[in-house]
Amino acid sequence: MHKTSAWPLAWSYIALVIYASLYPFSEWRDQGMAPWAFLTAPLPKYWTGFDVATNVVGYAPLGFLLALSALRSRRVVHGVLIATLAGALLSLLMEALQSYLPARVPSNVDLVLNVLGAWVGASIAAFLERLGVLDRWNRIRARWFVPEARGALVLLALWPAALLFPAAVPFGLGQVLERVEAGLADALVDTPFLDWLPLREVELQPLVPLAEVACVMLGLLIPILLGYCIVRTVRQRAWFLVATLLAGLGTSALSAALSWGPDHAWAWFGLPAKVGVTLALVAALALLGAPKRVGVAVLLLALGVYLSLINQAPASPYFAQTLRDWEQGRFIRFHGVAQWLGWLWPYATLVYVLAQAWRREARN
Repeated sequence: MHKTSAWPLAWSYIALVIYASLYPFSEWRDQGMAPWAFLTAPLPKYWTGFDVATNVVGYAPLGFLLALSALRSRRVVHGVLIATLAGALLSLLMEALQSYLPARVPSNVDLVLNVLGAWVGASIAAFLERLGVLDRWNRIRARWFVPEARGALVLLALWPAALLFPAAVPFGLGQVLERVEAGLADALVDTPFLDWLPLREVELQPLVPLAEVACVMLGLLIPILLGYCIVRTVRQRAWFLVATLLAGLGTSALSAALSWGPDHAWAWFGLPAKVGVTLALVAALALLGAPKRVGVAVLLLALGVYLSLINQAPASPYFAQTLRDWEQGRFIRFHGVAQWLGWLWPYATLVYVLAQAWRREARN
């Protein structure tokens, strides 16, 4: 019996909800009211359809994932009830904590809509269970993936969300060097430890076209190789390759559309991106029949080279302006979550692959 991926995905989504609810995590203070006072406050005079949809849709995936986790060991009714109560408790806690954030406004309407969203998501999971869809998925998973595939499936599910964050290079996740240096410098201001901070003597230079092509190729090839490590047969790997390619291209186009407008959805797909995608496709086809050990070795090598290259690239002023537009726009809370996914996904993948390789060697 394989372990369900719903639990780690649910925990990941809980972290997303916490981040979205408490962003920007600054200026905490007691505003002179009880944290539960919003429960009896008058209904807000102004609200929009976007606010309603955001609160309902935002908690629906949480209810869905929690219900999926509960349905593995409980009856359908109990699974829906547990998922809805868990969503209600999380929403209640988030709204109460917002009472201490001047930039956020707790709302009883938001609480009701969040609970409704969790119930809708849990009910969808229960409906799919009654239709036999979940059992069918379990059979498909057993036929397509190895039993210990849970961690890789979670990472692959999060990869498209990570691509929503605007990247300086297509598929360029994990570019953190400049931000880490700036963050450390700000944190160590007015402390003697600032002198200990190593400084680069040479500013980061824009990537040459060949390096940009390599980043595009490796950025797309890494999730494909990760999938190869858990997909069973060569034919299934081929279908997985097609699905990953379509997901990567589609999500990158969506990110560009959100950043610059629908008319510029494919503006990122210039010559370096086209060449990089083509090379990734050629490499993925060449490795279709590679043994798992070879795939893991190539994946680790690709991650090392990729992270080294992508962190030698600076953020251009145009790219920095793009990020400011995201931060000032309507998607600010989602931007924050996608930002962290975009930063951390390659490193989480590296840790996962190393842990799996270490565990496999320990068993042998």
